[in-house]
Amino acid sequence: MTGSSLRIEVPGREPGGYEVHIEPGVFSDLARLTRLAASAHRYAIISDSRVAPLYGERARSALEAEGVEAQLFTFPAGEWNKTRQEWARLSDEMLAEGFGRDSMVVAVGGGVTGDLAGFVAATYMRGIPYVQVPTSLLAMLDSCVGGKTGLDTLEAKNPIGAFHQPSLVLIDPNLLDTLPRFQLTSGLAEAVKAAAIADDGLFEWLESHATRLLEREPDVLTELVRRSVAIKAEVVERDPEESGRREILNFGHTVGHSLEALAGYGVLHGEAVACGMRIEAGIGEILGVTDEGTSERLAALLEACELDRPVEEEFTAERLLEAAQADKKVRGSVLRCVLLDRIGRVAQGAGGGWAHELPPDGALDVLRAALRSPTRGADSG
Repeated sequence: MTGSSLRIEVPGREPGGYEVHIEPGVFSDLARLTRLAASAHRYAIISDSRVAPLYGERARSALEAEGVEAQLFTFPAGEWNKTRQEWARLSDEMLAEGFGRDSMVVAVGGGVTGDLAGFVAATYMRGIPYVQVPTSLLAMLDSCVGGKTGLDTLEAKNPIGAFHQPSLVLIDPNLLDTLPRFQLTSGLAEAVKAAAIADDGLFEWLESHATRLLEREPDVLTELVRRSVAIKAEVVERDPEESGRREILNFGHTVGHSLEALAGYGVLHGEAVACGMRIEAGIGEILGVTDEGTSERLAALLEACELDRPVEEEFTAERLLEAAQADKKVRGSVLRCVLLDRIGRVAQGAGGGWAHELPPDGALDVLRAALRSPTRGADSG
């Protein structure tokens, strides 16, 4: 399969939108495409300590070969370093090096790098352009598109952040060759989510291609990225700042983010979201919103993708609910979850919204019942 590109139109943004290039080998064209997307006097490449030696230095060399000044800034790898402290340090280093408003940030790395570097770009000199160059499957499938940037705190995941759309996204599936297997499987969670909320055909495709994806067949990975990004792009174009339908992308994330926070971010995002999807599908079945058997089918695909670690069994329903109350999706004291109607379609909530409210007097019982679901095989409540 050859590569492809699509343009994401962002309402109200000048000059309109940005290109997403999906093609094996496109990383080698980073310098030219970056300069075409938005010219800058200097380029600040931000990458974590694992990715910087692999691809951060290559990006810097490529830009300098084009005759522009580029400098590499690094931070320690790991979700637990996506903090206000690292944001401040990176911003201070850029200031010390004299980066001005005519600069651009190039985020080279996984989802953590994209979130952190994107927030640096959103806030530096009141906002400068940035380019997303994802190097993990999770980032390629999901987080590199849509303009969400954010930082974690001890209490919650991404409660601090901004919408700041990139000027360009470059997705090179060849970069996945160096990705550890556990990071590859983690990324598949977002593909399962995209299929579960919007494309039953993609869900069926995943069921029949899980083994080939785990074996990293290049054409299969490229097709997965292309189809997943197309779903995300369609949703983002219609709702760039999550005031409506974009909320469907949060399926599995209310519970998933709570598990991440409870685990001190020692669990991978994809693992937590996989657990969140299983539990939230179970919640939907218990409430009579989701077709019976949906959670079982979802659990089977996640197991085929090696995403069957029962992280939720480490915590009680009470602790999970308490952590969920800190999530940014909570309105007042009411917990809100995105629930499926069936595979490929989200069930609309009351008033036509895209989330369902679980009031405090019933949320704990529903969560306990979902944690006892046979698809998980244990009573964690």
